[in-house]
This record gives sequence, structure tokens and C-alpha cells, in this order.
Amino acid sequence: MKTAVPCYYHLDVEVSPERVGQVSRILAAHLRHWDLENLVAPVRSGAELLLRAIDEHATDKRASIEMWWNGQHLITAVGDDDRDLRPDQDLRACLARIAAMSDGWGCCASETGSKIIWFSQRARAGERVPLVPTAPAPSLRQVRQVPRAMPVPGLATPAAAAQAALAGAR
Repeated sequence: MKTAVPCYYHLDVEVSPERVGQVSRILAAHLRHWDLENLVAPVRSGAELLLRAIDEHATDKRASIEMWWNGQHLITAVGDDDRDLRPDQDLRACLARIAAMSDGWGCCASETGSKIIWFSQRARAGERVPLVPTAPAPSLRQVRQVPRAMPVPGLATPAAAAQAALAGAR
């Protein structure tokens, strides 16, 4: 991903059929803002599944949605306050779909007795595009000769001695 800055978002909502689509668009907007475009589809699908299940089965329609991004994983959690809604019975089909589309998921109880269902998506490496090297463009029109035509005074003496030693060795 492009950013490793931790991000957090929290939303409390009264679940209804109309609000499910609105919440889904809000979550997608935050993911795009965090530069996590490739995680929009699975997060929207998972959040919509959970919110529709709450709307269908729960008597208390209040829910909280949270998203955490830590640079490697995006965790989305949906919590509801309905103590009668049982994940192992009422939400079994929903949880099976969540498990199939996410990298990890779970369900836990909060301190108030409500339940929180969460799922995570791992950041995938983006498509790698090989860079095409460009040839450097010379900025000078005249090329300097190597080695220089004029010897450097500090180096002239050792170079002359080295040349004399080589000439004597032949």
C-alpha cells in the first residue's frame, strides 16, 4: 500500500434498508481517502452482509461500525446491541460468506454484553510496472578529452617518475 500511517474510523448508525447502502458508500469513501481502493469491494460486501443481517434478525437496530488500518491489515468491525441475536444460529450463513471472502474473522462480546463481528483484509502488493531506463542526454556540446591535455602540477612529478621506472624496466 502507499501509506503506512495508522487510520481509524467509527460510525454509529440506526440500521434500515436505506441506511445499508449509505453506510457502504461512506466506508468506501474513507477507504479511497486512505488510498485503499483495492479493499473497497470486500469491505463493502462484508459490511453490507452484516448490516442486512442485523436489519433482518435484530430487534435493536443500532449498530457501530469501525475500521482500523495499520499499514498491513484493514480490520472492519460491526457491533450490535441486540442480546437475542445469536451469531451461531441467526447469522450462520452471513458468517460463512464473511469467512470465505476475508483473510480473517471473528466474533466477540463487548463489556456491555453486545457482540462484535469483525473481519480483516490483508494489503496486497500492487501491480509492479517495470521502469524503462532512459538514456542520459549530454548537456555539453563539446566533450573534454580524457586524460587532460595539461597535467596537474601536483601529480606531474609522481607520474613522470612512474613513466621513467616503466621505461627503465623494458
